[in-house]
Amino acid sequence: MKVVICGAGQVGYGIAERLASERNDVSVIDTSRTLVQAIRDNLDARGFVGHGAQPDVLAEAGAEQADMIIAVTLHDEVNMVACQVAHSLFNVPTKIARIRSQSYLRPHWQDLFSTENLPIDVIISPEIEVGEMVLRRIALPGAMDAVRFADDNIAMVAIECAEDCPVVNTPLDQLTDLFPDLNATVVGIWRGDRLFIPGSNDHMVPGDVAYVVAEKTHVRRALGLFGHEEPEAGRIVIVGGGNIGHYVARQIEKRNFGARIRVVEDNHDRAVTIADGLKRTIVLHGSGLDQAILKEADIGTSDLLVALTNDDKVNILSSVMAKRLGCKGNLALLNNADYQGFTRMLGIDAFINPRSVTISRVLQHVRRGRIRAVHSIQNGIAEVIEAEALETSPLVGEALRDLDLPENLRIGAILRNGTYVKPTGQTKIRAKDRVVIFAAAAAVRHVEQMFRVSLEFF
Repeated sequence: MKVVICGAGQVGYGIAERLASERNDVSVIDTSRTLVQAIRDNLDARGFVGHGAQPDVLAEAGAEQADMIIAVTLHDEVNMVACQVAHSLFNVPTKIARIRSQSYLRPHWQDLFSTENLPIDVIISPEIEVGEMVLRRIALPGAMDAVRFADDNIAMVAIECAEDCPVVNTPLDQLTDLFPDLNATVVGIWRGDRLFIPGSNDHMVPGDVAYVVAEKTHVRRALGLFGHEEPEAGRIVIVGGGNIGHYVARQIEKRNFGARIRVVEDNHDRAVTIADGLKRTIVLHGSGLDQAILKEADIGTSDLLVALTNDDKVNILSSVMAKRLGCKGNLALLNNADYQGFTRMLGIDAFINPRSVTISRVLQHVRRGRIRAVHSIQNGIAEVIEAEALETSPLVGEALRDLDLPENLRIGAILRNGTYVKPTGQTKIRAKDRVVIFAAAAAVRHVEQMFRVSLEFF
């Protein structure tokens, strides 16, 4: 696949890195010579210095032969114009744009991005994507990661195995025998600095992070089985009242979570603006690194601090400080992958990488075959993929134990006509089944082939 990416920032670089590693033909455009040089030096991709919305720059980057353009510059307007030019002059089939301003995304203007107006096939709003991830984490205390699949009928959760975890040192096949009515499957284990797909004789040890695919209504039971029975947060302090923090607070009010919310925002004008738009949330003007402000927000009696500023250092330090002041838990937004490796030793319970969230959303549309959703694991080491089985799929009609599947993938769940099916060796996948698969990076191409439709590519 030939892909043109406009924007070589963190997200653009991450997308280019992933696609280039999979032997796609990738061209990246950016106005910064430094960022473009980093692309040229570190990736198997071409870099072009220029404005991503200008026709001559797109032409030089190969837009005439491109299968897809992904516009993820820092400016919404540049992303929109780049897609328009790619459509009008180069007839690029698939156009993806990152749109951050919520003004463009209001339902009242939903026709703006139609083919007749601004022809953008996929719009990615990082604030909404990340905000929804935060809300899922809040709703599932004890989960280090949580993603929904198959119309919210299936979930994948990452669960840490503590020293007192009831299921450590127990082979997985024994867990299946002990809990036969639990609709959940352990599909991956992160141990130390490596990820592996477990077999029936493998077991978990303290310190592991288990990736579990489960029926939505069985997720809390699965968390309890791992020793995580934390109650839902009743008192939440949000540090950072930007687009993400405001979205999270507004949705908590709208969805009646039942939690009392306080928002700490450093910018006075922004604090006043969001206070006017929230009904039951207390907004405090001040820094998340100011102990006096945190105490004023009743951090000592709070259940959760959610740090959502644009500064990773503020998010880390405010999370650590909150714990020291008596807050029961924390969740931090971290853009820099270098910080993510030592979060646990600092006492940060969970973090969200916005770049990973955005890249996962893009990959959903890059993957070949009937791929409905993708979630990237551990900076691309693995993916959780939801795909639709078709009549032509080699998976259809044979028992799973008889299929020659790679060892580095595992089928975690099946949704058939709205009903959850727990996969076993005897299970046979049928056409139109929604299949959730945990696959190491090396197996992703195999998953694409299993769900590929030849007519889509000729």
